[in-house]
Amino acid sequence: MTHLPQLRIPATYLRGGTSKGVFFRLDDLPERARVPGPARDALLMRVIGSPDPYGKHTDGMGGATSSTSKCVIISRSTRADHDVDYLYGQVSIDTAFVDWSGNCGNLSTAVGPFAIAAGFIDASRLPRNGMFAVRVWQANIGKTIIVHVPIVDGAVQETGDFELDGVTFPAAEIVLEFIDPADEGEGDVGGAMFPTGNLVDPLDVPGIGTLNATMITAGIPTVFVNAADIGYDGTELQPAINDDRAALARLEAIRVAGALRMGLIATPEEATKRQHTPKIAFVAPPKDYTSSSGKRITATDIDLNVRALSMGKLHHAMMGTASVAIATAAAIPGTLVNFAAGGGTRDVVRFGHPSGTLRVGADVRQVDGQWTVTKAVMSRSARVLMEGAVRVPADAF
Repeated sequence: MTHLPQLRIPATYLRGGTSKGVFFRLDDLPERARVPGPARDALLMRVIGSPDPYGKHTDGMGGATSSTSKCVIISRSTRADHDVDYLYGQVSIDTAFVDWSGNCGNLSTAVGPFAIAAGFIDASRLPRNGMFAVRVWQANIGKTIIVHVPIVDGAVQETGDFELDGVTFPAAEIVLEFIDPADEGEGDVGGAMFPTGNLVDPLDVPGIGTLNATMITAGIPTVFVNAADIGYDGTELQPAINDDRAALARLEAIRVAGALRMGLIATPEEATKRQHTPKIAFVAPPKDYTSSSGKRITATDIDLNVRALSMGKLHHAMMGTASVAIATAAAIPGTLVNFAAGGGTRDVVRFGHPSGTLRVGADVRQVDGQWTVTKAVMSRSARVLMEGAVRVPADAF
């Protein structure tokens, strides 16, 4: 039997926020993987090491969690006033598919530094020292993200003293602006920020009953429910949820019911091929707890507690896109998130998550009775972990 040699594909492994993934320049991919389709999906799955029935990603670059099973493809932007197009693939761990339905807010942080280091930005535009705003077109959902990257001596600054809960070591601060994150984009289904037209809806969930829910599309489609309504207090860490198969099944049932109500899927069966969106999150008023790192979080540190699931498991921190949804919903009186935060109006919210706290801002306004958000802002960090090439068996795609 003849065995083909492995292909060598230029790639960079980066951490962005509390996630990490394999970044590619579109032109560096094998020709048949430069366009959407089965070949591209098969290639990215093989890079990550999926599908893996052992759930370990031993034979790939993935980390066997939703935060580390990610690939990014960057190309020169085809859009006016944008520097790069950013395409994000969430690779399933134990099944053979790549979800292209949404964005990764955390890895959005790393797109700016990668764009500069990979030569997508003309060096003459960069300051010798200061900040450079990389304008990113998020191709999955059709939105603009501005990534403010610190530059020192003409190169991206990666080290620094900015600390981000959920990340072990400090790094340089990078500010993200999500522009018009709830406006109808090319990848959206439904269009409106509140697809049902309501701030709170009774959501009928088979096998569970009727729950109050806030369903919002801002950053990423998200279904919010009250923690108390499903038997939690909002201070839960990963083992409390992820080690409980019955709990995961109940939360997935809520997610599927929300996806149907939001018009993201037409049948429950479609949810198996749309695991990345919508997100399901539960909220609660502020309460003391100890984070996964042992850090004590007091109720006075935060406005509310939020726990969110990604790809069927409780996230170890908080997804960047879900953070946009949290900030937006918190700013709008009448949502479950706003109620949990104490009501009233606010343009900044600090919430507790399993790894600690996060501060996010959102500019919202009401026009002709409809709520919209013009911008959401948060600080993250990013760092190159490895650069060079990944090896993939030539017959893998």
